[in-house]
Parts: sequence; C-alpha cells; structure tokens
Amino acid sequence: MSVRLMVVDDHRLLAEALASALKLRGHRVLAAAAPSGGAAELVISRAPEVCLLGTATPAEPGVFDPVVRIKREKPQIAVVVLGPVPSPRGIASAFAAGASGYVRHDERIEGVERAMVKARAGEAAVAPQLLTQSFAELLNPAAEPDDEGARLLQMLTPREVEVLVRVAEGEDTRLIAAGMGIAPSTARTHVQRVLMKLGVGSRLEAAALAARTGLLDRAGGATG
Repeated sequence: MSVRLMVVDDHRLLAEALASALKLRGHRVLAAAAPSGGAAELVISRAPEVCLLGTATPAEPGVFDPVVRIKREKPQIAVVVLGPVPSPRGIASAFAAGASGYVRHDERIEGVERAMVKARAGEAAVAPQLLTQSFAELLNPAAEPDDEGARLLQMLTPREVEVLVRVAEGEDTRLIAAGMGIAPSTARTHVQRVLMKLGVGSRLEAAALAARTGLLDRAGGATG
C-alpha cells in the first residue's frame, strides 16, 4: 500500500538515496531535505502521511524539537525516527516528543516500510529487539566508575576531614592542635586515624593521595 511521505535526514545524500529506494517500491515521496531551521516548516507545509526523520545524535538536547512542532501543528503526521541504536533515554526522548516509531538506520528497506505503515495506522513502530535492548540497559545499568575521592571522604569524620586539610597544608601536630583548639595528643590521634583510614604510612602520602583523588577539593567544600 502506497504511503505519502517525506524523508528528512542529517545527510542529504542518505535522504535522497532512501527516498529513491522508497519511490521504486511504489511510495509517493514528496521531498528529501537535510534538517535545518526550516525542516519542520517544510514538513508541515507538505503535510505528508509519514515523515522519516533521520538523526545521528538521538540523545542530543533539542534534536527532536522539529518533531514537537510537527505534532503540535499537524498531529495527523506520523513521524518515524531513523537513527543509531540509542540509549534508553534516546528512544524515550523520541517518543516523548511525539514520534510514532524508531528504526535503526541500518535497518533493511522492508523494515522501514513496515514502520511507515504501522505509524500511519496509529501504531507504535519500534523493533521488539530494540525495546528489549533498551529495557535491559534500564534494568541493568552500567556500573558508574569508582569515585575514589568520594569513597575515601565518606570514611572520614568531619573532624578527620579538617585534620586532613591541615595535614595537606603542611601543618604539624602543634599547629593542628592550636588551630582546632584540641590537645596535641588528641591531634596526633586524629592524624593517625586519618592515615590508617586512607591506608597510607605518612602525612606526605596522605596529602598526595588526597590531591590525586580530588579528595582535598571535596574536603574543602565539606569544611567550608
């Protein structure tokens, strides 16, 4: 069944190639244009049944703004996004903007056709395996890289954090005690506890570790 559509893509050559392939399969392709400030206006003025919108950056802020405008002014136009395998946020952003489907840009032409037909019929057009992959990422997110500075800072009490800052500034036990209003023996105990918790053997090592991991910057904020 012939579909009246437009193809809009980041790369004009790709848009024209896809448009030509769809014409050969009997579809009425109104135009092929690279995205620009006037892309949404062009789609709205031509009012196709389906718009195939290609993008290389589905997670980029604002990339689906044309979809929002098209759906606001011509809600009857079904928009199908063509793009790389996105993050779950990318797919969510496309549908939140009003897209009717999301198809990988390396999909076979038959897959693109199926998505067009489903979108025109008011159905969600997205490959089950793409949804499965996205849900898998949502349910099993990649582990965040270890933030050693934050982890080490959590091991210290507020007073020990202050001691570490003073150690890093080169203060000896006497100056630490005077600055904190505590006895030298108490200051010495705090220093030893800091060294033990950080797993280092000297004040110099503690200062170097704190600087390397960004712990000093965090400690400054915590004591400020």
